[in-house]
Amino acid sequence: MSDKLKTIKIKNISDFVQQVDWAKVHGLAPVITQDYWSSRVLMLGYMNREALQKTLTEGKITYYSRIRSVLWTKGETSGNFQIVKKVFLDCDNDTILIKIKQKGVVCHTGRKTCFYQEIN
Repeated sequence: MSDKLKTIKIKNISDFVQQVDWAKVHGLAPVITQDYWSSRVLMLGYMNREALQKTLTEGKITYYSRIRSVLWTKGETSGNFQIVKKVFLDCDNDTILIKIKQKGVVCHTGRKTCFYQEIN
């Protein structure tokens, strides 16, 4: 097996959105965000079809809030936008990885990542 990245040619954004297996998690897909330069994991969120379409169209990450059942664009109120650099789909087509350029902090606690609690 090769560890080379496979580039998927898509004609339009809708083609990519359709490749995601939305049925596995009741119309949602987990989204991992990583820093584009360091590959540090920044946060985990969820998207539905509409959030992914908006993210790919506008170039800023929009998530789906499972608690409030609404779309929210990261940075809309804080100015801490996540700018899309690269998008990956996993081997099962049910998880999305997005490499981003982060404006400001990621976490609502004011930290650079939501993963700051290490278990010893």
